[in-house]
Order: sequence, then structure tokens, then C-alpha cells
Amino acid sequence: MKTISVLAEPNRLLIVELLRDGPLSVGEITERLGFNQPQASKHLKVLSKAGIVELKAVNNRRIYKLRPEPFQALNTWIESYLNIWDERYDRLENHLQKLQGKEGESDKKESK
Repeated sequence: MKTISVLAEPNRLLIVELLRDGPLSVGEITERLGFNQPQASKHLKVLSKAGIVELKAVNNRRIYKLRPEPFQALNTWIESYLNIWDERYDRLENHLQKLQGKEGESDKKESK
């Protein structure tokens, strides 16, 4: 999944975490994260190409905001794995309950 590989880079993840609170200009991002402008712009370009952020030009400022679609797709992907694990845990729980039932029966036989 492209979103995960893009977010695997720590500085890009920091930018995304910062943008969770709302749109910011490049200057605000650099100031809050202590990046220099070229470094922030490089990461924002990668995030933009991946469709994670979108750019809006306002006067002479470039404002970036998160796009919801990549995160919705990521959530759907994660949920598919959660469903698989839920099923596995349910089967494990059923198996353990059967084992406990058998142990309870053998304990009763031994005490007689």
C-alpha cells in the first residue's frame, strides 16, 4: 500500500500528524517542526504525489491539508485484517473452552 510506504518516513509522518489539526502553510509547518523550507517542501511534494495532502494557493501562500480518501482506504485495509484476527481469536477461544471442558471431565473422573 503506497500510503503506508510514504508515511513510513518519520518526517512525513510528523507533517501528517501536524496537519490532523487542520490546514497549514509551508511556513507554519517548517516553524512548528523546526524544518528548513526546502526539507519541508520535499516531503510535502512526496505527500502530495501520493495523494495524502492537497495544495491550495492563497495569495502568495501554499496551504496544505490532508485528503481523507487515503486514510479511508488505509482504514478499510486495516479492518480487513482485524476481521481475520477476530475470527482467529474466536476459534482459539472455542478451542480453549473445549479443552477446559475436557479437563473438567477428567478431574471429575479422578476424584471418584
